Amino acid sequence: MLDISCAELASRLDANAPIALLDVREDWELEICAIDQALHIPLSQLSGRLDELEPDMPLAIICHHGVRSRHAGLLLEDHGFKELFNVRGGIDAWALEVERDMSRYD
Repeated sequence: MLDISCAELASRLDANAPIALLDVREDWELEICAIDQALHIPLSQLSGRLDELEPDMPLAIICHHGVRSRHAGLLLEDHGFKELFNVRGGIDAWALEVERDMSRYD
């Protein structure tokens, strides 16, 4: 698993590059802010919902600050996923660097 900056992820998403985005935050967090292109599977449900992901597709994983997404990446690596990227700084960094009008939370 590699780290990816919010700017690099935004660039890849804008260019329709082959990358999927997985948001592993809880439902209540998505009510505050979310990235439209993201598939939402809370970390607590991820192991039971692996069939919703394509193991051969590059996958960026995001959470609030980057801790849960790293755990999700380790779990996915254990299940054979290869091209995984942890979004450095999470949705909080995304709100500061990419979508500056996005709501933030503690």
